Amino acid sequence: MNEEIIILILLAVVAVLAGIICYQQFAFRKGIKGQILQISRELKNIVDSESGEKILAFTDSGAVQELCAQINRLLDRQQKMLADYRRSEISSKKMLSNISHDIKTPLTVILGYLEIIRLGGGEREELLDKVEAKAKAVSDLVEQFFTLAKLEAGDMEIALSRTELCELCREVVLDFYEILTREGYEVEVEIPETPVYVTGNADAVRRILNNLISNSLRYGCEGRYLGIFLRKGDGHVFVDVTDKGRGVEKDFAEHIFDRLFTMEDSRNREIQGNGLGLTIARSLARQMGGDVTLVSRPWERTSFTLALRRFF
Repeated sequence: MNEEIIILILLAVVAVLAGIICYQQFAFRKGIKGQILQISRELKNIVDSESGEKILAFTDSGAVQELCAQINRLLDRQQKMLADYRRSEISSKKMLSNISHDIKTPLTVILGYLEIIRLGGGEREELLDKVEAKAKAVSDLVEQFFTLAKLEAGDMEIALSRTELCELCREVVLDFYEILTREGYEVEVEIPETPVYVTGNADAVRRILNNLISNSLRYGCEGRYLGIFLRKGDGHVFVDVTDKGRGVEKDFAEHIFDRLFTMEDSRNREIQGNGLGLTIARSLARQMGGDVTLVSRPWERTSFTLALRRFF
């Protein structure tokens, strides 16, 4: 009889314990479910409002904490993508506005000259020369827009090969010999006598150097100095295009490679600028596995540096 009572008591205890465990599991699951529903509501509000807030969950559950951490990572990524998209949208609108202005202005001048010619006024040959120069400027501008568009869309294939850089630099400097001499520039050139090879494309490198030197002559003309320095580093070759002009203030430095970004007009009108040269230069360099960077101390030394992978 005593044994039966003991067994019944034990069964009762087991039943109570089982009931407690079941209730705890039910309560736990209900609590987790409630927390997840709350997280879902918060997430919906954040996404709908684009507020940039993060999910906060006060819980002892490690699983729920990990879920919140991963959701917040996704929210961070979404905010970055949204910010990039907005910057791109603003840049595109600005670019379209600038394109319209940069093309409309010379076309207006061309039409004016043609009207004068039609009415028989002025020196015909002189006016035709001006029309030709303006038309060429428009053609060059459109070609640069197409070049940049193809680079950014990844539609321009640049064939890379073993490229000798020293002679290429000398050729580009000689292209500017006339204007450098006429304007009284101090020119400092340090290029090794022995060949230095990089992985690159001769036409692309030539265009980059042309753009960098044109930029220095346009915006650094007050310094009347141009330096071209070729140096070797660990795995890379560097070409510094240096001037001692007004330089680039810190506020502008981070935007200098943006599409159509220009500072105030240069005093050197012979070198044309439209805010595309540096953008194209950096895009071409990166297509070749290199880069173009800037270090500037106004009125002391401003250097645009082309870095390319050394070919061993």
